[in-house]
Amino acid sequence: MLSVDEALATLLAGARPVADTEQVATLAASGRVLAQAQHSGFSVPSLDNTSMDGYAVNSADCASGETRLPVSQRIPAGSVPQQLARGTAARIFTGAPIPPGADAVVMQELCTQDGDAVIVKHRPAPGEWVRRVGEDILAGKEILAAGIKLRAQDTGLAASVGIAALPLFRRLRVAVFFTGDELVMPGEPLPAGRIYNSNRFTLNGLLQQLGCLVTDYGNVPDRLEATRKVLREAAAGNDLIVTSGGVSVGEEDHVKPAVEAEGRLDMWKIAVKPGKPLAFGEVHAGAGRKAHFIGLPGNPVSSFVTFLVFVRPFILRCQGVARVEPRSYRLGADFDWTKPDSRREFLRVKLNAAGGLELYPNQSSAVLTSAVWADGLVDNPAKHAIRRGDMVKFLPFSELFL
Repeated sequence: MLSVDEALATLLAGARPVADTEQVATLAASGRVLAQAQHSGFSVPSLDNTSMDGYAVNSADCASGETRLPVSQRIPAGSVPQQLARGTAARIFTGAPIPPGADAVVMQELCTQDGDAVIVKHRPAPGEWVRRVGEDILAGKEILAAGIKLRAQDTGLAASVGIAALPLFRRLRVAVFFTGDELVMPGEPLPAGRIYNSNRFTLNGLLQQLGCLVTDYGNVPDRLEATRKVLREAAAGNDLIVTSGGVSVGEEDHVKPAVEAEGRLDMWKIAVKPGKPLAFGEVHAGAGRKAHFIGLPGNPVSSFVTFLVFVRPFILRCQGVARVEPRSYRLGADFDWTKPDSRREFLRVKLNAAGGLELYPNQSSAVLTSAVWADGLVDNPAKHAIRRGDMVKFLPFSELFL
């Protein structure tokens, strides 16, 4: 069997990042992948300004600790101040430019108004409450690196330096379909021997969270020609095809021969639990085009976990994301795991109030409740027993859903 790292390395080596880019309004760019690094055309702040409501002064005029100064001007944000005469103060408001001649701001709580003057009850140091030019960003500095998935704060930063539109990689187009005559959609009657198709909902949700444009071909009959037809249609308009189930070698498993007839398929057994079977290949789309193909196992937790471990980084790489590894954390186990598997395991766990990790009692690959209850996964090496209090590698869902 392939190790998890070997399988993931092969997947990532075979990923074809999208090349097409488009200019998108910065206001609509959150969640998309930046195609080119962005630089600021000016310094931020662009001029010295105050970070506090108060009075702009020359600090040398306030050396006594209680000084009465005439108020010579009022400076709201967005205005242009006059030169501050020595021995005077300027009423100033947060974000307003520091007037020439001033070198400090005294917060208004340390001042008392006295008619047309102010009594400053503080000895300010030069630079107090003053934000200097370029303190945040210097002109010409790179503010956003290529290959990042933009967050709300990233688009805000771009907007702060006047960038109205950003060059983004186009969205990855992903097709999904599901095989199995036993599958029934929620809302329909459930005859004996049938099951509701939960994987359709889980995989659609995961793909949408990753920002993909999803085409869902639904349930495909367990027939070879029907499977081949959907593969051809899906390959024609998509970058990636993801399926769940049907990649085994039984008489009713038609995905494997269908993909082999329409392209190429590698069947892998991976030393991972839950999971193990994974199919990776490509489907010909005509005119020299090919769509990637990934076939996931059918058990709901196996499908969910193998998507997070293998499909997620593959999609991110195809989207143009530079860093695809999820962040992990070392946390204490508040459980015992005394009979580890010979395969690398991904255990469903939950953070407790003490900051430790609790284990869902039933780790079966058919128990989807475990994934709903959990906050993330413990990445446990093969044959590695865990004792209460041991430090383990925790992968929170908050990182795996990005």
